[in-house]
Amino acid sequence: MLTAIIVLAAAGLALGLVLALATQIGVALIQRAFPPQGRMVDVAGARLHVVELGPRDAAGPPVVMLHGASSNLRAMQPLGERIARTRRVILIDRTGHGWSPREHVADSTPAVQGRMIAEALAKIGVDRAIVVAHSWAGALALRIALDHPERVAGLVLLAPVAYPWRGGAGRYNDAISTPLIGPLLAHTITLPLGLLVANSGASGVFAPQPMPDDFVRDSATLLLLRPREFIANARDLVSLKAAVIEQAPRYAEIKAPLSIISGDVDKTVTTGIHSRLLAATLPQAKLIVLPGVGHMVQYAALDLVASEIEAMAGRLVQLAATLDKTAPANL
Repeated sequence: MLTAIIVLAAAGLALGLVLALATQIGVALIQRAFPPQGRMVDVAGARLHVVELGPRDAAGPPVVMLHGASSNLRAMQPLGERIARTRRVILIDRTGHGWSPREHVADSTPAVQGRMIAEALAKIGVDRAIVVAHSWAGALALRIALDHPERVAGLVLLAPVAYPWRGGAGRYNDAISTPLIGPLLAHTITLPLGLLVANSGASGVFAPQPMPDDFVRDSATLLLLRPREFIANARDLVSLKAAVIEQAPRYAEIKAPLSIISGDVDKTVTTGIHSRLLAATLPQAKLIVLPGVGHMVQYAALDLVASEIEAMAGRLVQLAATLDKTAPANL
């Protein structure tokens, strides 16, 4: 009996070592396939990977785009390239995602990430911007508007998370967030299993719309399978509910104009819990609910989302011009 236990333990250890080695090789190959596209911006406690598109001297406020969970800035790039035809666009990898490393466990919250992004915008010369945020980053954009209102000219939220929901973030995310078990799983089985389910998992987020051809490749989704990013993503998801419970009572403080675009059959972030309640809370909000559309509204309705961003920019330019005309002359 003892011999059998020793043999099984040795076999398990050997399998773990093989999986760990395979993971390290896989990480190297994935990073070679999807290198960083932009530059690193140093902020307090972090370095953020930032990609800029469009003319830097474009008229009107710049547009900052923030990606959701289980992704990186490339998930917002098709929309960013569309807007960059006429505007300055800034895409940011949230800390722990894409090519932005994460140094501290506490960096999983919208409050901390919002402070980092506000500091990064100041460093690259962005005063006030239209913040476009998808899914998890909806809570982040709202937090930036609360804590750093001087940086936010307007908000365009796409299928945003804004309020607490029933249930948690999933057992696997709970396990990955556990100090000892999480790293063990992330450095052994996550990458091999993730490669098997990457396409089906991504297509499920798009449902009922079909996933675009080559989305997993074009969005560099496989970067998520690296252990450090997979752990960071799990911690983001596990800590989000408490974060929105804490910040939701403050939403009435937000004065920036707000547009919300969501799908009525979104199975990832329920529109009735988040978007409709947020629009009811903020009288300046414009809510667009797309019939038959799921979670990835920036792909399902690219033209509409782009037009709403342009409309927001136009309103802000008109408002600035009106304020200039009504301002008292210097004596």
